[in-house]
Amino acid sequence: MNIKPSAAIRQNYNEIAELCRSTREPVYLTKNGEGDLVVMDVESFVRREKMLKLREELLAVEEDRNCGRAGSSPEELEAYLDSLIGGTEDGAV
Repeated sequence: MNIKPSAAIRQNYNEIAELCRSTREPVYLTKNGEGDLVVMDVESFVRREKMLKLREELLAVEEDRNCGRAGSSPEELEAYLDSLIGGTEDGAV
């Protein structure tokens, strides 16, 4: 976990941006010793948003299945999942 004081973003923007890109992890910024903001690179943010959307949709499908509602065939589901996670083929999540 990367934690920096909020003044670091003003003083060392390029360093923090490179840290986000190289580690693919968010940087937590503190103000007066308390958590204030989280900064992350755009690629990691987009990947995270895709994964959250996928989890929401999988949960909805599971709820439908548990309630006995009709679902999709395995082939339809595979094609759909491939379309959702197309940007994460490198295995990085």
